[in-house]
Amino acid sequence: MAQRAERIAFACLASTFLTVACGDSSQSSGTDTTPTSTAPTGITVDPTTGTGTTTGTTDTGTTDEPTGTTATSTTGTPTSTTTTTDPTATDTDTSTTAPPCIGLECQIDPCDGNKDKTTLSGIVYAPEGTLPLYNITVYVPSGPLDPVAEGVACDTCGGALPGDPIVATLTDTKGEFTLTGVPSGQNIPLVVSVGKWRREVVLPEVVACADNLAPYDLTRLPKNQSEGHIPKIAMVTGGADPLECLLRKIGIEDGEFTPEDGSGRVNLFEGDGGADQYSNDLNGGADFSGASTLWGSLDTYKKYDMVLMACEGGQNGGAKSNAMRQNLVDYAGLGGRIFLSHWHNIWIEDGPDPWPSTADFVSEPDLPNPVTGKIDTSFPKGMALADWMLHVGGSEVHGEMEIKEAQYTVDSVNDMTSTRWVYTDSPENTVQYFTFNAPVGVPAEQQCGRVVDSDIHVSSGDNIGEPFPTGCETQGLSPQEKALVFMFFELSACLIPDDEDPIPG
Repeated sequence: MAQRAERIAFACLASTFLTVACGDSSQSSGTDTTPTSTAPTGITVDPTTGTGTTTGTTDTGTTDEPTGTTATSTTGTPTSTTTTTDPTATDTDTSTTAPPCIGLECQIDPCDGNKDKTTLSGIVYAPEGTLPLYNITVYVPSGPLDPVAEGVACDTCGGALPGDPIVATLTDTKGEFTLTGVPSGQNIPLVVSVGKWRREVVLPEVVACADNLAPYDLTRLPKNQSEGHIPKIAMVTGGADPLECLLRKIGIEDGEFTPEDGSGRVNLFEGDGGADQYSNDLNGGADFSGASTLWGSLDTYKKYDMVLMACEGGQNGGAKSNAMRQNLVDYAGLGGRIFLSHWHNIWIEDGPDPWPSTADFVSEPDLPNPVTGKIDTSFPKGMALADWMLHVGGSEVHGEMEIKEAQYTVDSVNDMTSTRWVYTDSPENTVQYFTFNAPVGVPAEQQCGRVVDSDIHVSSGDNIGEPFPTGCETQGLSPQEKALVFMFFELSACLIPDDEDPIPG
């Protein structure tokens, strides 16, 4: 792929633009502020196990001396995915035919002619700390990271990773990663990111020519802003699916749920029949703004990276004007990421052209409860979903999942514009999950946004309409909630055509 070649070429050449002298330790941490030679406050590393914890690693945190010595593993590395390395980087020898190393590159040990013997492995988890995640970018930056830009943006996988990575890779369907040819020494920076989720940490030590294990708590996505960057999310509640509760289950802390004028990364809006206020111990019991506040303004949409809409129990077309529908289409075209649950299919079915052409919509009786859903494995990420669901206990049979309260509003998708992810073939042929990229109908390289439509109510069991988070009572994740977690982080990721393998981005 042209984009893949451009990405790899950039990763190989970008470090030559740095002006740091070889071995200058002031550039070794890769943080946004002037780095020091110490590890982040709160990191505790067990030198016997290589595991550790942190109490607030941030992109700009101050640091203390590490309490441990190594973060190594002698038990073999997890299954790895492809690692992007810099073929122009040199060993620390006296060769006169290759360019000199720069910054952290000077800490790549030659390991008797095989620098790839220095590896770093680990598992990336959701913010809650137990659910491994697929297609998360993990890399060692060679320099400071630029701040994450606020507001909707066109995030495609052809762009450059911040911090000029020395090595980069993606997690596999077990959430595992392995980086090879990693710089060794103390205070090695590591970045874990997907879309606008980003966490930068410092590893107390990487041992040269050995298999190192990253402490698992450091490779968890951030649960609050003190740990890293979280996308700005607008969540519309609904009277048939308390979807807001799922955001808590994936680990986003309650303090990140605030009114729009607050500092939190998640803002809740009142949809028909849904929760309409916070509980008294959160934001003083403030009322949610009405959904029309969001729907009625493209400028409001543009403040958000993602918009999620929980099923309201009906299409409620009278509350969604033609101008509002156009706003959502325009937002998607700018790079917006949108999740629509069940009857919010009206935004597509009765939206501006060409959105209605993306699928064949119907209104049929609900499917039997439960019903067996099938995962479409005919494209790379569909196969990844099937593998991942098996690994995390969401499936007992590869490519199948139990669905409760499945709906029947989509017969098929337009293969020219849309991708089917989950479907049923008995007792009816239905589509339970599909996606399309936006703007619809333009060449793939001109698309920026993404829409997910689901006929599955995901948060059944939690209480509808109660102040948030009072109504969120269920524990653990059901199979259909796990499928949505996969789709949620897939929706967060940089945009790439569904028939292509993902690349770091």
